[in-house]
Amino acid sequence: MASNERERQLAREKYERQQERRALSSKRRARRQKIIATAVVLVLVSGSLVFVVLSQTNKSEPVDAAAPTALASATAIASAAPTALTCNPAVAARPDNLTWATAPAASPLSSKPAKITLTTNCGDIVIETLPDQAPLTVASEIFLVEQGFYDSVACHRLTTAGIFVLQCGDPKGDGTGGPGYQVPDENLPGEGAANYPAGSVAMANAGPGTSGSQFFLVYEDTTLPSGYTIWGTVTSGLELLRGVAAAGVAGGGSDGPPSQSITIETATAQAG
Repeated sequence: MASNERERQLAREKYERQQERRALSSKRRARRQKIIATAVVLVLVSGSLVFVVLSQTNKSEPVDAAAPTALASATAIASAAPTALTCNPAVAARPDNLTWATAPAASPLSSKPAKITLTTNCGDIVIETLPDQAPLTVASEIFLVEQGFYDSVACHRLTTAGIFVLQCGDPKGDGTGGPGYQVPDENLPGEGAANYPAGSVAMANAGPGTSGSQFFLVYEDTTLPSGYTIWGTVTSGLELLRGVAAAGVAGGGSDGPPSQSITIETATAQAG
């Protein structure tokens, strides 16, 4: 009798120990799941805010709705990277002293497709303009080129995760500079995947109707909200852009000044 009672007691104690272990294991599992869920949320949030296009006066924050992971982005860049660039030292930035109160009248050169050559310390980038699709923007860009606005102006911003662009055209070099006037939006692509394909040249802005002088050069297919005027296409120099991107962002990360400094030494325009 005593023996049976002792066995039942031992069985109860064993059962209780098992329940305690299961409860502890369940708590640990729930805690791990909570930590994982929090990490996933943080990754998604950081991915959705990966791209901020700077304008002439302030910052605009379009959301990248389908940004790939940083690892996938780095893989894409590495697979497309050309041989190492040969760049000269960047020239000194020009004074920020060119502004106009209103947008200029259209130049004769802006009425038909023209070629704008950005001669940089890393080589030439050639852009073919799209006057039929974006006449006001092209007229402004030709005017700025003819006035020497882009000469000795650095490309101040590179993004390498989710959004693949090099941003140029700010004589201040901090994303706040411009020509003193604004140009209406034109030739906005539809929403959707890769609506800014590799080779696109589009205006940066701080919201609708605020384009000025800053533009970005797309070096890999990119998805963005449809709010940035496409006014040209890179016809030569895309591998140069990919080489700058492969060198990465100064100080690490995926958004900031390019590690390989690139400055527009001169910008010239001629009939296409």
